[in-house]
Amino acid sequence: MTNEQDKETTHTPVKDEHISPVTKEFIEELIKREAEADKLEAETRGCEKKIKQMKNSNSWRKTRKARKFISGKAEREAYIKELELQTAMLETELHQIKEKLRNMEFSNQKIDYQTIWRMAQEKKQDGSLIEHLDKMIAAKELRDMNHQQFLQAAARLFINENPIYKKTVYEKILTGLNQEDIPEFMVRAALSDEQVSLHQAASFRGSLTARMRKLQLTGSLPEMVLDDKKIAYQFMDMLHISSPRIDEKEYKLSEIEERENIVIKPVDGAGARGVYLVYRNDDIIDVREAKSVPNFTVLRRNMERDLEAGRVDRDAWLVEELITEDAKAHTPARDVKFYCFYGKVGIVLEIVRYPELKYCWWTATGERVSTGKYEYSSFEGKGVTEEEIKMAEEISREIPAPFIRIDFLRGEENLVFGELTPKPGNYDEFDTPTDKWLGDFYLEAEARLEQDLLSGKEFHYYKQLLKNINE
Repeated sequence: MTNEQDKETTHTPVKDEHISPVTKEFIEELIKREAEADKLEAETRGCEKKIKQMKNSNSWRKTRKARKFISGKAEREAYIKELELQTAMLETELHQIKEKLRNMEFSNQKIDYQTIWRMAQEKKQDGSLIEHLDKMIAAKELRDMNHQQFLQAAARLFINENPIYKKTVYEKILTGLNQEDIPEFMVRAALSDEQVSLHQAASFRGSLTARMRKLQLTGSLPEMVLDDKKIAYQFMDMLHISSPRIDEKEYKLSEIEERENIVIKPVDGAGARGVYLVYRNDDIIDVREAKSVPNFTVLRRNMERDLEAGRVDRDAWLVEELITEDAKAHTPARDVKFYCFYGKVGIVLEIVRYPELKYCWWTATGERVSTGKYEYSSFEGKGVTEEEIKMAEEISREIPAPFIRIDFLRGEENLVFGELTPKPGNYDEFDTPTDKWLGDFYLEAEARLEQDLLSGKEFHYYKQLLKNINE
């Protein structure tokens, strides 16, 4: 719907200029106070008008004699105070009723996940889950539509307001809108000299999910080729990156022989499911469960259970060299996972898996950060060096994709390549600030990649890898 008041002059885009929290709080308070002042002024004018109308009315003239019975000033003041008290009581009651209705309408009490899980389980067991889902989805669609339209209406009210007020209100409203719900007139303001930031429109979750939709539509993406561990090792060899020695053969469970200092992992595994570190026959670690396995016989039984339970998709296993952080102490190598955005590291995950599973997040500049993931088992890790960051960034620059996670193991002397991960598990669990932050990394990476492709970048190593695979 076109609205004449929505028209704005578009100017040359400028970089985001963020208002400090203190300034933003002051501006919001100023907007509130000005609105209150305008309201009081309007109410005063309204009262004056009503008094004038009342004094000119027939009723006022007809009750002139009755008013004389309230002869004294004290009696008149008492009468007025009584009316004022009754009015105040009615206003309080009305406010309470409105507040109750508002709470009923907009109630959004947070319920812990275990309670929600039990509720869903009960509805599944009594056969009402599908019906309940239909009702919830319909209610959510209606609620979301009302929510979206109210925020858009609020934004329209500030189209022609003071630019500082407009920027403050728009950026607040953007925090409550999904990317696809942001109206064009707000985007227009962001691309003008209003300097409204569209940071809230960025989402790592959204970008990665959209990327997987592209995979569904096209059947292939450049980075998905590298999801195959053996192909990824070939690529690392071409880039002269240290990798574990790996058997050429893919094994069935029955074909794996007892050997020392090896890692057994599923060909299609993820999240350390079905990964076992074998130091000796009587010294084996189940990486996923972070527990020891007494011998090879029990190991085979555990691997069979992995297949039966679906933790491992198929009976196809890789055997590779065991990398340790300290060979004498039998300390398993910790994981170091670089979230890479075409030539830039956004964040780094460090994992110690044994004897206790622990996680630590780092920025590319070496600060520890909280991301909303694995908060229950965080620890102070060792971090990474500038040279390691640079190495990960150089690898990602050779892959024609906006994002890929590059996983390493920390060996005794250096990082040893582990695998390439186009779609990390549970990437939806990052908290909102981290999701927006990584979302900006993703969008910038897309822009850099597009520019390099337009400039004729060849991606020589990647193309040579494809040629080797197809020969």
